[in-house]
Amino acid sequence: MTAKKIKLLITTSCALVLVACVTTNVNLPSITETPTGERLPGKIVWHDLLTNDPAASKRFYGELFGWEFEGVSSLAGLGSDTAYTLIRHNGRLIGGMIDTKALNNRTDISQWVVVMSVEDVDAAAASFANNGGSVLTPPKDLQRRGRIAVVQDPAGALLALLETKDGDPVDREPELGDFLWNELWTVDVDGATKFYSDAAGYDAADWNTGGDEESPANYRLLKYGDKPRVGILANPFEDLDPVWVSYLRVESPAAITARVEELGGKVIVEARPRALGGEVAFIAGPSEAGIALQTWPLK
Repeated sequence: MTAKKIKLLITTSCALVLVACVTTNVNLPSITETPTGERLPGKIVWHDLLTNDPAASKRFYGELFGWEFEGVSSLAGLGSDTAYTLIRHNGRLIGGMIDTKALNNRTDISQWVVVMSVEDVDAAAASFANNGGSVLTPPKDLQRRGRIAVVQDPAGALLALLETKDGDPVDREPELGDFLWNELWTVDVDGATKFYSDAAGYDAADWNTGGDEESPANYRLLKYGDKPRVGILANPFEDLDPVWVSYLRVESPAAITARVEELGGKVIVEARPRALGGEVAFIAGPSEAGIALQTWPLK
């Protein structure tokens, strides 16, 4: 399986866009409108879409998943209502959208970026570095949102670490159209498992699927306490460097993929059964940022 038609890999240029956004003096809103006062370390609490075509992306995700969008950038200090957009689903905040063109970026970049909760972002960034990772952006205050850093693991997969100011969104059953799960796709499952266990404090567990592609040797669950938070999967694409991939909960991947092209996206992997259970598909939006679709619960 190849990934030649998808901009899934976070390149060095993509990392520089994230760094530029984080190092700009901005006041991004909290990721939860009602303060919870509790952080959930190891949980992916936010997703940001880097896109060079926000209008097309809004139509695509709005039509397929019922998402709503709210421009907040003038209030955040970015100088343009299109530079940063909040994403809502059924009224709830679920993510953000960064207009890479509004940030004067000249590289054609589009990518979903995961944001991991940490209790202390300064200590977490130091732990990434001490265990062989890289800190691309040292911890910085984003006022209402909290304190954030951009990091890479030793294999090159990029993510952000966030110490929220008002607390993290509470755990809840994901609705159809919500973010459901997050996985690291990598070439060295054992190495990645050790790194994230050491650097981020996860406990690792095998997922006994009985299959080949996603057998225990190729898949790990990472837990924080007794709560599964993320997975690590042997990279299914032969020409793709390590990357974090997010899944959306859907009722029928095939029903979604049937509409993708008419809305300007691409179907990378058609709907199919997954060894872990349920059905899965992989698509890209109009700016070619990749995202996975998964039925839930697993059957």
